[in-house]
Amino acid sequence: MIAANAGNDASGIATYSSVGAGFGYSLLWAFIPMALSLIVVQEMCVRMGVVTGQGLADLIREQFGVRWTALVMLALFIANTGVIISEFVGIAQASELLGISRYIAVPITAGLVWWLVVKGTQKRVERVFLAMSLVFFCYVLSAFLADPEWSEVGKGIVTPTFQFETAYLFTVMALIGTTITPFMQVYVQSSVVEKGLDEEDLPLARADVVVGTSFAIMIAAFIVISTGATLHVQGVLEVDSAATAADALVPVVGEYAKYLFAVGLFGAAMLAMGVLPLATAYSMSEALGFEKGLSRSFREAPIFLGIFTGLIILGCVVAMIPGIPQIKLLIVTQSINGILLPVLLVSIVKLANNREIMGEYANTRLMNAVAYSITAIVSVLSLSLIGKSIADMF
Repeated sequence: MIAANAGNDASGIATYSSVGAGFGYSLLWAFIPMALSLIVVQEMCVRMGVVTGQGLADLIREQFGVRWTALVMLALFIANTGVIISEFVGIAQASELLGISRYIAVPITAGLVWWLVVKGTQKRVERVFLAMSLVFFCYVLSAFLADPEWSEVGKGIVTPTFQFETAYLFTVMALIGTTITPFMQVYVQSSVVEKGLDEEDLPLARADVVVGTSFAIMIAAFIVISTGATLHVQGVLEVDSAATAADALVPVVGEYAKYLFAVGLFGAAMLAMGVLPLATAYSMSEALGFEKGLSRSFREAPIFLGIFTGLIILGCVVAMIPGIPQIKLLIVTQSINGILLPVLLVSIVKLANNREIMGEYANTRLMNAVAYSITAIVSVLSLSLIGKSIADMF
């Protein structure tokens, strides 16, 4: 399913856990507009994939030329590289929870991911890791067992708050970056094209986006509620390790929380690690006109396989740096995602409005009003964070 890929990954889990611990329920209001925004953005990508039969990178190159394509691909490459690194960091965190050194687990995992993807047996393995990531449904149960102040939860959902402070803006951008992640929009459209869906399949594809997004946001919200009801009330305002985040599951499984969390974290990270480097290699090669495909040898597709292999190696090396602040790195990568997101959003909205390629399926006035509002708000938040960060230096 397309929408199944909108679930949590290692960075998302760390970000949502940190939000709940640091801000309690005060940022829950953001999940409703983020859910609606993600549905709107992914629906545009699904619609473009169905109508044009082309991936997003292909359309950007054809419609906007080399310069804009290079800018979008640079932003996408930076964002994806950060997420790939964060998934390897997630593996490091999970392995250490299980008592296995990251210096053993990370290289073995990197080799395994490379072999699985290159050998083409990834689909079966993805099902296993997706099943492992279902452990995060325990956060739903944990939220109820932790007995939060539901009146405060409700207040957090319906009462928007905003602070023009660097830490607050940084957290909001991390939330946006891990929810409306740039990579996912490219991947969703590519998956539609690969499945060969046509206009008759559009209603089902749209339903898939809505259902998948709703479930993903629901789990994310319950992660925030769980950590808010357990860590925040205990005065733990910063999630500095996976073990700290696992404490939010203690109401469900007690002393075994860290092991359950480790299995889920490993599965979620592996699921993203198997797709992200490959999707990045496809997007870059597609946009720049290089030969691509796993059936090609290194001699036939050196850029494609080189990008894929290089990203695996980079993620592996960074995750093993001694003393690296792993949880902070996970969150920083998602903030960078949020900052770079407007570059991709502008391309998506302009393409969805192009009647030459979309015909009767181009954006309606209502869709445009929503899509441009999303792009404008994310752009303003991104510029605000950059501006506030620079101002704080002086």
